[in-house]
Amino acid sequence: MTDFAAFLLPDRAEPATSIHLVDGDGFGDWLATRPAADRSLLDAMRFDGKSGYAFAILPRGDGFEVVTAVADTAVLSPWCLAKLGEALPEGRYRLATGTPGKAALGWLLAQHRFDRYKSKPDPRPVRVLLTTDLASIALTVRLAEATALVRDLVDTPASDMGPADLEAAVRDLATTHDARITVTHGDALDQGYPMIAAVGRGAERSRAPRLIELDWGREDAPRIAIVGKGVCFDTGGLDLKPASGMRLMKKDMGGAAHAIALAGLIIAERLPVRLHLLVAAVENSVSATAFRPGDIIGSRAGISVEIDNTDAEGRLVLGDALTRAGEGDPELILDFATLTGAARVALGPDLPATFVNDEALARELLAAAHDASDPLWRMPLWDGYDDMLKSDLADLVNSADSPFAGSVTAALFLRRFVPKTCAWAHLDTFAWRPSAKPGRPRGGEALGLRAAFAMLAARYRRG
Repeated sequence: MTDFAAFLLPDRAEPATSIHLVDGDGFGDWLATRPAADRSLLDAMRFDGKSGYAFAILPRGDGFEVVTAVADTAVLSPWCLAKLGEALPEGRYRLATGTPGKAALGWLLAQHRFDRYKSKPDPRPVRVLLTTDLASIALTVRLAEATALVRDLVDTPASDMGPADLEAAVRDLATTHDARITVTHGDALDQGYPMIAAVGRGAERSRAPRLIELDWGREDAPRIAIVGKGVCFDTGGLDLKPASGMRLMKKDMGGAAHAIALAGLIIAERLPVRLHLLVAAVENSVSATAFRPGDIIGSRAGISVEIDNTDAEGRLVLGDALTRAGEGDPELILDFATLTGAARVALGPDLPATFVNDEALARELLAAAHDASDPLWRMPLWDGYDDMLKSDLADLVNSADSPFAGSVTAALFLRRFVPKTCAWAHLDTFAWRPSAKPGRPRGGEALGLRAAFAMLAARYRRG
């Protein structure tokens, strides 16, 4: 793991290179205060203070200063310093005025590399940002660590990220923070969690399905459950995906990656909650033992499910995990899943489709998403579409026989397994960035993680 703490340090007034932030409205006034040589250089570079992520080096004797354009100097985004974090020479830097605030996150993440499989990793110059806002350093570092954890888990190929590897990630968290871990597999999984077992039964023994649970916090604290879909590779099962649809299916455990990272943040920040983390870890494989279209399987909730499509497996494993989460009588359940292509068709890669059964929770989540600059988009739990899940033979089907509202019907399926009295939010997140931006390389990505943590921190008065 990248040592993010080395990149963001307290400002003790030591020598450092100044970074000037300008925006389109204030650039002219700022430029008027600069030496003639600066004005000539910036004019020659056609630097206008408006171009996103543009920056310029201004010579100063044996050193230099930096000027960079941001959208608004009064409200810094998490990513407005990310290009500098990627591109500046090694050294120490500070803002000429103010503190970096949210922008420190992008500075840190710009220096993260997933190079586990590189025979010759790229050099890692250390670019240090100094800040006088000492209170923000620890949380910013933890947010960077959590984001990088999601990216690294998702980027790891399925050959090295099976159900046992997800279990190892949760065990690492439990060991670090003295939490309790429980893993259910084998006959106990077959009997207690039949939908998880059914989805994973086509995999070889070394990649056997399991439910991984972690408990942390005081027994008398408010109880919350965080649930993650951990489909470590999704072939589609007997309803086999085409090659183009299978290429990125190592990322189908992205919901679990988010859940594990969020649990780590909750514990590291010592939020006063009783945390129950649940990861349903499976591989949806093709074999003689794989579950079939037309099968009818039971569930932990006692609901029978007819399999209309074996490629709609994520909602099955989540259904059993959500049922288990509800047995702890939590006041709040959050689940993360790379659940539907329909959500991506509707909202694209950046916006997690967010379904919430409680209006107060919805307001808190959306407000936190705005404050954290980690956008969510609320989608409807439209009761009228419940009919799409009707089965002639069982209590419901796992996939609606309709091309419409795929993300909504998937959420409605999950809702059947959530206690009616419990506040619940379901984030259908992509967990992937298809093209690179400063501080955000192509590959695994945390989408909705910071929003969820900000909501929890505000609700439980920490952070």
